[in-house]
Amino acid sequence: MSIFDQNLDRTPANYVPLSPVSFLTRAARIYPNRTAVIHGDRRFTYAQFLERTRRLASALARAGVGKGDTVSIMAPNTPQMLEAHYAVPMLGAVLCSINIRLDAVAVGFILRHSESKVVLTDTEFAKVMRPAVSDVKLLVIDIDDAPGGERVGSVEYEDFVATGDPAHPVLLPDNEWQAIALNYTSGTTGNPKGVVAHHRGAYLNACANALTFQLSPQSVYLWTLPMFHCNGWTYTWAVTLAGGTHVCLRRVEPAPIFAAIADHGVTHMCGAPVVLSMLIHAPVAAKRSFQQRVKIATGGAAPPSTVIAQMEAMGFAVTHLYGLTETYGPSTVCLWQPGLDEMPIDDKAAFMSRQGVITPMIEEAAVMNPTTMEAMPADGATMGELMLRGNTVMKGYLKNPTATGEAFAGGWFHTGDLAVMHPDGYVEIKDRAKDIIISGGENISSLEVEEVLYKHPAVMEAAVVARPDEKWGETPQAFITLKPDAPSVTQADIIAWCRQHLAHYKCPRYVTFGALPKTSTGKIQKFDLREQARGHSAA
Repeated sequence: MSIFDQNLDRTPANYVPLSPVSFLTRAARIYPNRTAVIHGDRRFTYAQFLERTRRLASALARAGVGKGDTVSIMAPNTPQMLEAHYAVPMLGAVLCSINIRLDAVAVGFILRHSESKVVLTDTEFAKVMRPAVSDVKLLVIDIDDAPGGERVGSVEYEDFVATGDPAHPVLLPDNEWQAIALNYTSGTTGNPKGVVAHHRGAYLNACANALTFQLSPQSVYLWTLPMFHCNGWTYTWAVTLAGGTHVCLRRVEPAPIFAAIADHGVTHMCGAPVVLSMLIHAPVAAKRSFQQRVKIATGGAAPPSTVIAQMEAMGFAVTHLYGLTETYGPSTVCLWQPGLDEMPIDDKAAFMSRQGVITPMIEEAAVMNPTTMEAMPADGATMGELMLRGNTVMKGYLKNPTATGEAFAGGWFHTGDLAVMHPDGYVEIKDRAKDIIISGGENISSLEVEEVLYKHPAVMEAAVVARPDEKWGETPQAFITLKPDAPSVTQADIIAWCRQHLAHYKCPRYVTFGALPKTSTGKIQKFDLREQARGHSAA
């Protein structure tokens, strides 16, 4: 035994489990009168923010929620969504933030699979939530904040919070490895997989984001990135850590975005590439001028040179990130290098298209052969699978040990993305091994869409691939072979069929009819179809 191991054990004085819940108690203590949350005409100071979350935690506890229980929420970027990110883990419970674009079947699956005891639901989504909860036994709490919304449950959020104790204790987890959040990702299968996040990873990733994005007490963060998406890339906690101001936004539309930037002095925001395109092509009447330079981080498809130039001309500084639900959001970032600002715009865009280097709390990123686990040469040309290691990688997939084992094979997290490593250590993704389509920042499973297509009575074979799209980054394109005796079927017919059975954002916008290319063993050659889709988009 080392001399340094003798009588030097953990005690309450030198070990406190890491949890982002502590960020709020710290901010309320240091900045009690600073504005923490802005939503329309509503303002909450950090002292009020903490009190509301303690009341919510107290009310949930009285409703029977305790350690290890799941509380789900279906809400846009509103203060209630922020409050749940602190109140639920304050009880040792697990927060499941549901994608507001999902249909009732998918939401119902999530509520059952997660074994949710309570669901908080904005009344805007009553038409989806009502059938989703019809066969699930749980408490439904309505967030009655939407114009024209409809109630689903018998309890209203503000009334529920009012019953809570403002002095309810703020409890940190017994173990920082304890689950804090459950986020569902569609992956490449029909049913989504539940990604289990822990307090330690959430804490560290929030710290990494605050450092990487240079958040400070003067920061004003606009919520254009959905909070349901990887817990808002952990900015739900990172902004509070910095003592900045959260500006909530129910809908991501150009006019309210520009108004918030101008009126509230927004300094930081995040969003999919479609948000950048939306701002660039906004009507002149919707645009507002502002004095400050706004930092905007984007993930997914790399922004082209024209987008970077147009955003910079409007007063935005673009940062390109890469991450997954399994890594709490951002895990690599295309960090600025000396001389970047002086580069010609095309060269600058080529550099910024890279997914970059690891964020501060990820330990390693490597491009490897997934079979031999050997590193590929850093030559910017040899492709392998991008793999990650670190404390900001998920615990695993809920109730899915097989998928968890596959994801962690060889002691690395397998992203499923094919990439190259450049000589300077920057990673660049070249293709997706999983056939995931990323449209407007949302993952779409090609297999899920194909399953719906195969149910059409006239369809014999179907394949779905990503088609490049100027607005959405990517959009699904379906390739279909009809049955020999099938009646006349049009593109509009197929799209209408999909819209009856899928969330609308998952539906193909383009349909091509004909024989599908196959290998000698009869497997559909999706690579060939992707090339066709790229050709169609360029035509």
